[in-house]
Amino acid sequence: MELAYFTMPLHPETRPLAETLREDREAFILADKLGYTEAYMGEHVTDTFEPVPNSMMFLSSIAYETSNIKLGTGTVNLSHHHPAATAAEAAMLDHMLEGRFLFGVSPGNLPSDAEVFGTLSADRNEMFMEALEQIIAVWTEDAPYKIEGKYWNITTENTMNLEMGQGIIGKPYQKPHPPIIGTVVAPYSKGIVGLGERGWYAISANFLQPKWVATHWPLFAEGCAKAGRKADTQDWRVAKSIFVADDDRIAQEYGKGEQSPYRFYFKQLGGKLRKAGMLGLFKTDRDQPDEEITLDYMLDSLVITGSINSVVDKLLKFREEIGDFGTLVYNGPDWVDPVLGKRSMELMATEVMPRINEAIKKKAAAE
Repeated sequence: MELAYFTMPLHPETRPLAETLREDREAFILADKLGYTEAYMGEHVTDTFEPVPNSMMFLSSIAYETSNIKLGTGTVNLSHHHPAATAAEAAMLDHMLEGRFLFGVSPGNLPSDAEVFGTLSADRNEMFMEALEQIIAVWTEDAPYKIEGKYWNITTENTMNLEMGQGIIGKPYQKPHPPIIGTVVAPYSKGIVGLGERGWYAISANFLQPKWVATHWPLFAEGCAKAGRKADTQDWRVAKSIFVADDDRIAQEYGKGEQSPYRFYFKQLGGKLRKAGMLGLFKTDRDQPDEEITLDYMLDSLVITGSINSVVDKLLKFREEIGDFGTLVYNGPDWVDPVLGKRSMELMATEVMPRINEAIKKKAAAE
């Protein structure tokens, strides 16, 4: 099992933006040094708690300060970007990273982002699919383009000049294009079937109860079967909120105490999902009353904390609940205490993951 990193990024709005951007850059560079295989950055335009408006711009700032880790958008909200611009920018970033780029995409579900871009009443899922199909067309077809859609039309037929190199959008470093990854946030998601069918990949969200995460793999495999290709559990990425410390007492306090960054994370996320009528994502049963979905309930059921051996045991139990998967995506919160935040990332890479992989290997040999 591989280890990856993801951040929304969620920070208190009282912290200076320059400070939180430096912190996020430091986390990505540290992940590279520790051997994390992938790292993803989120984006929102109208959210002071998640103040990165363009994930590709952020990733470009660390492209030449990392060497091994693959960097992914988590995600580009396609209904809020022109497909031609996204295709060109993503292709450029893929060249900067010499193929270490992962293209994470979504429709864009933050209502205030949708309002500012005039898409609040639009079918953003429909826009998403059109945009993604047009981006792939730009990457795989030759100019002059004649790509027509309901929301965007892309052409350079009238102005293309081969001698002057005009009218041509650059293609990605990876052929035919970078891996395309979608985040799956719903139980029994039909979207994950489409990901498998199209040869794309999936990350299961960290705020879903394990029983709902377990519904994702069979549907992804179903999509792969429809396309006539074999599903490989190594392609499945699963996100989880984890804090590991040298001491169980520190782990409990920093992971779930009053000043915990994980408490802050789920307070913000839970508030948004409650307002959107999506508390069902946190429930272990569809009929569970909303009043039971308290902040403590979210922390106790969705955050794994502890010392090394404790976290290893809990993660192995989590894997038993949902099934085999290829990459554990560590959800990176705000660093209330930078020493503890960095130590948790280090222990995950140097202590927890080697023990998990050894346990998986022993179990496979016994079977």
